[in-house]
Amino acid sequence: MADDETPETDQTSGDAAATPAEPALSSREERARSAHATRSQRPARTAEQRDADRRELRKGKALARTRRRAQEKDKRASGAGYPGTGTPPAEPAVSTPQLRTGTVVSAKPDKTIVVRIDHARRHRKYEKIVRSTTKLHVHDETNDAHEGDVVRVVESRPLSRTKRWKLVEVLERAK
Repeated sequence: MADDETPETDQTSGDAAATPAEPALSSREERARSAHATRSQRPARTAEQRDADRRELRKGKALARTRRRAQEKDKRASGAGYPGTGTPPAEPAVSTPQLRTGTVVSAKPDKTIVVRIDHARRHRKYEKIVRSTTKLHVHDETNDAHEGDVVRVVESRPLSRTKRWKLVEVLERAK
């Protein structure tokens, strides 16, 4: 029996030496290996077959889009998309033009002034006061404002490439 035991132990130790343990693969490597295996098993297709499959897929997507848009149109027509009343609002609300107060920095161009708007706000996370400035080009029809004046301006339609504001009044004259 001693003779029987020796070959078994040699055989098991020989198997361990013959088949070394494979290193563990990461999930990325496993996916790459499995993708490569399935790709090589796939039958080769001609360019015409790939093009036909692509056209069929696009046709299916186009039909799905058309159905979805028709559903959305029906939903809008029935007014189901508007909570509360069930009907869409009659008209969109008209917004009022914005007002800003600032200091005139430059009044050199004709009928145009440059106004500096200072903002001071508290940072949400750090709660430090953050200051910033914005410069607006403002239409001044009568050339009334001068450098250093405190003025009130109102939002308007585009008057030039940079001018989108009009002068309302001069609040405080520079000394």
